[in-house]
Amino acid sequence: MNGITAIRVPMSLPHFTLRQLEAFVTVAEMRSFTAAADRLALTPSAVSQLVGELEDVLNFKLFERSTRRVGITSAGREFLASAESVLKHLRMAQTAASDVRNRAAGVVRIAAPLVVASVILPRAIKAYQQTRPKVRIHIRDAPVEKLVDAVASGDADLALGPDRACGEDIARTPLFESPWVLWCAPTHPLARQRSVTWAQLHAHSLVAAGRDHERSVAQMHTGLPTEQRVKPVEIVDNISTALGLAAADVSATLAPDYVGALAKPLGLVRRRILQPEAMRYVCLYSPTQRATSPAAEGFAEHLVKLLARPQ
Repeated sequence: MNGITAIRVPMSLPHFTLRQLEAFVTVAEMRSFTAAADRLALTPSAVSQLVGELEDVLNFKLFERSTRRVGITSAGREFLASAESVLKHLRMAQTAASDVRNRAAGVVRIAAPLVVASVILPRAIKAYQQTRPKVRIHIRDAPVEKLVDAVASGDADLALGPDRACGEDIARTPLFESPWVLWCAPTHPLARQRSVTWAQLHAHSLVAAGRDHERSVAQMHTGLPTEQRVKPVEIVDNISTALGLAAADVSATLAPDYVGALAKPLGLVRRRILQPEAMRYVCLYSPTQRATSPAAEGFAEHLVKLLARPQ
């Protein structure tokens, strides 16, 4: 085009109103200005004025008016489907906005480590969706040490997992505590006891799942003499591996009591560890520096009500 670039001018939006479209569609359905006025809670003259204003904007007649009947014109008939489509999508938008506002719809991304993601969250999600079926909750599997970062970076709306230090940009809400216990095969020597002490564990092979468990084990017995401190002989990445080794009686493992849903089907037995009894604290993490969606706020409140235990 002789080096000249054509500039496309965007089409301006129409100047008619949704109220005018609603009046037109209602009159077209009722074939009467009076009946349309009753449905819209307006006077017939107000409905007639809205339709007239719309005709002025469109620059064509929508109805043939007479004292006996109201008939839609051919141009009005062609325009009717588009007008109905606009109103339909508006009502859908209003419903969607209402659902979001009332926490009835939306997407929630929640980060959690393996056991919490497989044992605790599924039941919580099912209970929540009994009353909020339009809310979609996506679990983001994350190692314990990455939970706070996932929320801080915006990769997750919420996180649920073991107690961790947080900065000012993350709120931490303690929900419940679960004792650290010994999980071992029924043939393990310690399985014959109703409970064990940290000092007794020193003589047995233990496997820890992940650096989080290794660090937790180290912190549990800091008050014991050096010769009595428990040190895992092997570190594996996943708790399922540690439980499998325990089920084969290769070694025992230490894990919170809430892993029972995974441990008991493997035939493992649970033994309390005393002197002292150590607790794992599970917390809910949420952002403080950015707004969370109504859906995320609603699910967070649900988790607090469902899981929080009186301290």
